[in-house]
Amino acid sequence: MKIWLKKTVASGDLFIWGSGAGLAIALMMVIGILILIMVNGLGFFWIGDIVELTLMDGKRVMGQEAGREVIPNSVTPESPEGKSRLRVKIGNRDLYGLDFKWVDEAGIAAQVHPPDAVLLERREWGNMYGRIRAIYKGETLFAESGEAGWKSLLSLVEQANDLHAKIYRIERVEIGEINAEIERARLNIRALELKAPPHPSLPLGGGRVREGVDRLKATIAAAEGRYREKTEALEKLNARLNEYSVVMVDTNNQEKPVPVGNIVRALRPNEIGVIAKGWIYLGNVWTVLTDEPREANTEGGIFPAIFGTVMMVLIMSVAVVPFGVLAALYLREYAKQGTLVRLVRVAVNNLAGVPSIVFGVFGLGFFVYAIGGTIDTLFFAEALPSPTFGTGGILWASLTLALLTVPVVIVATEEGLAAVPRDYREASLGLGATKFETIWGVVLPSALPAILTGLILAMARAAGEVAPLMLTGVVKLAPTLPLDGYWPFFHFDRKFMHLGFHIYDVGFQSPNVEAAKPMVYVTTFVLIMVVVVLNLTAITLRNRLRKKYAGAAV
Repeated sequence: MKIWLKKTVASGDLFIWGSGAGLAIALMMVIGILILIMVNGLGFFWIGDIVELTLMDGKRVMGQEAGREVIPNSVTPESPEGKSRLRVKIGNRDLYGLDFKWVDEAGIAAQVHPPDAVLLERREWGNMYGRIRAIYKGETLFAESGEAGWKSLLSLVEQANDLHAKIYRIERVEIGEINAEIERARLNIRALELKAPPHPSLPLGGGRVREGVDRLKATIAAAEGRYREKTEALEKLNARLNEYSVVMVDTNNQEKPVPVGNIVRALRPNEIGVIAKGWIYLGNVWTVLTDEPREANTEGGIFPAIFGTVMMVLIMSVAVVPFGVLAALYLREYAKQGTLVRLVRVAVNNLAGVPSIVFGVFGLGFFVYAIGGTIDTLFFAEALPSPTFGTGGILWASLTLALLTVPVVIVATEEGLAAVPRDYREASLGLGATKFETIWGVVLPSALPAILTGLILAMARAAGEVAPLMLTGVVKLAPTLPLDGYWPFFHFDRKFMHLGFHIYDVGFQSPNVEAAKPMVYVTTFVLIMVVVVLNLTAITLRNRLRKKYAGAAV
């Protein structure tokens, strides 16, 4: 036995099997957590049937099944399997004050799936489960319960969604354009006043300045007139939106009037087949990916967070690659190797281990207050004391993360430059090329795969960082995207939403954590997919470059 053990250890087979086992365990852990996220995230979009439970005490519970578990401390020798309880999403938060309820299965007297049970997806207060009692137009009865009331409700919800689309366009597009025009005119007036201060004999420093100010004030007056017209149109649309209401009755005969304008969608899940539910499932996925959040980010979509994450990573990539590559080029190709260069490399390696929150504090002090404040003083004085670049924004957050990830790019680029065969350099120099031409035309193209490897690692880390962003520009809810149709189209000074911060906010800062838990899994899954897509894009480009410059050992 001892001889066999010595031979096994000497051959290295034991270490090979140990390494393989470690890799297998790591892969299983990664796959397990991905499956957990996918099941809890993607399962959130499926519309389950509505169950109505009659309990032993005569009370009733209506909602969608949301899980089942064994009651803690219920396992006994007489009952080795223990007692189980059912988790029901009861909704009706404005009636019950909670979204979920645990029901002991032993206390259930009857369980049915009523075909007339209605699920109302509301813009506020979450879902409502119940039955239609009546529909009113103001104080007048419009439709009663039954099929007539159900069909009337579907038609009214469709009309209400059309009205919401018109209201959204007026508020976000038309009124947004008017407000942007007023703000530009106001800032231009302020700029004229700063350039030409009042003179004792000439108002505002000169007649030409006065004429310019008068024109801008006339522009503001005309824009304010259009603004009043749009607000009047909004009031009429809101009045139409709140014209109808449906009286719902829950399973315990409590009545609740719900404005039709507050309903996103009305469904009878127990009457819907699997194929129809599949289409609804796909629609729910698309809505989450393309819509804006609502209900304190616990419902609706996450498109602003997806957009902000992708744009921040792209800006960070544009900033980090040039600086990282230039630093690596100098250290490898130009700097005289010695104690100073070794100290610089040690500093770069140590910089990669600095906590990210430290970079956030540095970004807040250097980028936001120092550089941003200086930019405001020099170029946006008319907007002061309201800061333009002297506050958190997507540009400063991206530059902070570029500073955080630049050591990764430097190290990867240096390794790529060192891997380029020396013969390439000598052949280029022997043909009469200068050192710069050799680096630009021979060395850098051969090292591009390694540079992209560093970029991939940088993007993967930057996409998941949250702590620095909390200090440099990320917010809970951004009313406007950094990219829009107003000059200069991309607004580097605007705050933005981020998937990582959205997970933190929904999971730990939400007023209703239980209801927000599915959205945490959804956002986590989307963040992983965003990182995967960004990395796959860079990996594909890297593989093509590897084939093109196959001589470089990268």
